[in-house]
Amino acid sequence: MRKRTRNRLVIVGAGVLIILALLFTVIVSCNSCTTHPQPVEAPTAESTEPQTTKPEKYIIDENVKVIEQTDLKAGCETYACTMLFNMLGFDLDEHTIADNYLNCQFVFGGDEEGDQKYGPDMYSAFAGTAYSGWGVYAPSMAKSMNKYLQDQKSKLKAYNMEKVPLETLIDDYVSKGVPVMVWATTDMDEPYVYDTWIVNYVDENARTKIGDTFSWYMHEHCLVLIGYDKDNYYFADSTAGKISVFNKELVKKRYEQMGEQSIVVK
Repeated sequence: MRKRTRNRLVIVGAGVLIILALLFTVIVSCNSCTTHPQPVEAPTAESTEPQTTKPEKYIIDENVKVIEQTDLKAGCETYACTMLFNMLGFDLDEHTIADNYLNCQFVFGGDEEGDQKYGPDMYSAFAGTAYSGWGVYAPSMAKSMNKYLQDQKSKLKAYNMEKVPLETLIDDYVSKGVPVMVWATTDMDEPYVYDTWIVNYVDENARTKIGDTFSWYMHEHCLVLIGYDKDNYYFADSTAGKISVFNKELVKKRYEQMGEQSIVVK
């Protein structure tokens, strides 16, 4: 009996020692995990995406061929369109667009005092002609440009980009080498209503109805936005016959006054 009891004690004692050894191992391991965390591996160059920043100054082409507005006295939109197409690699002059692609609707009447004038909604058609007239707005001009592009069997298309902020046009297009046609004013002068007529022509882009009054703003002008710096925007400017540089805030004001109209070809 004593021998059997002694054997039991030996077995129990050995079991206790094993349990204590296991507890010690677990405690040491937990302390090791708590006091010595595994280092986090830093991301490699391959796993991080490069950050792109817009340069402080950028001009698509400092030697861009600016066509001076001579023959087409009312054709600033046509000159701007032609310069933009030239920058995109198309070989044409301003007469190509003026003579073949503009939707021209005459303004007539008003010959005597009190006589009423009649003419188109300029969102729908060119008021007069590029040789002698008032002008055209972005939706109608984009339609004319797309007719030219279709005839060239080009995959490009002219898009009317109304109500797009200038800085968005810079970020999305100009900074990536894509010129943009912009409606503002000549020399960024203050626009004012100079002429009115009763609308007798509209299409799907009209802002008026037949019989409404349409107002034309003095100094209305179309330019090609080709660059920027911290304080200024750069334009291929037909009336100046060169690259014109205007203060950003002034351009923004004139652009908004003319309805935030622009065209991108892409």
